[in-house]
Amino acid sequence: MKRIKPILAATSVIAILSGCADNQQALHFWLNEAGGNLDEGGFGAPTAHNIGVHTGEIDVVQALGERFSREVGDTVNFEFNKADLSPEARSILNTQAKWILQFPEIRFRVYGHTDLVGSTAYNNRLGMRRARAVVNYLVSRGISRSRLEAVVSYGETRPLIQTDQRELRNRRTVTEVSGFANNRKATLLDGKYAEIINREYVASATPVPEISNAGVGTVE
Repeated sequence: MKRIKPILAATSVIAILSGCADNQQALHFWLNEAGGNLDEGGFGAPTAHNIGVHTGEIDVVQALGERFSREVGDTVNFEFNKADLSPEARSILNTQAKWILQFPEIRFRVYGHTDLVGSTAYNNRLGMRRARAVVNYLVSRGISRSRLEAVVSYGETRPLIQTDQRELRNRRTVTEVSGFANNRKATLLDGKYAEIINREYVASATPVPEISNAGVGTVE
């Protein structure tokens, strides 16, 4: 008789949950396997991505660059004829730095840009000054200078807005993923890409520690 009661109780719960749409959703949740309610974009998507990486159909550096741009933002802007970082630019770069510090395997390039006002030679130098200002700031946030390059300046040659007038959106730097720290392409053999994925997988399963006041007393 004692063994029958839990079964009857469970049956009653299921009957109650089946009474309306919301309860049916709850029932579906409890009867499904753990994690079955998570939508990760399609069952085969991660597998297809990994296969593409290993076969060379997906460029790892490009994929990481797109992720960096999507998650952090890769652009900061400058005042006219200036290479000084504004408070807004510093805020963006702080976010970039946090992302970059999570991926010690990756190298980055910073590209400097200007608007179309001024000579080509002057704008090339100004674009380089802006790129170096960004690199120096990221270094000050704890990133090794060996992972950052400010060697290319597009100057005025790649405007976002086609105008010969002053244009804030053209006065910018763009931080991009350029490769891996060992200068080799990430493949199945060197395992760099797998190392990143494994580290993030382990971190995602680590519970956030709770702050407790237990044992903390006052000093009189």
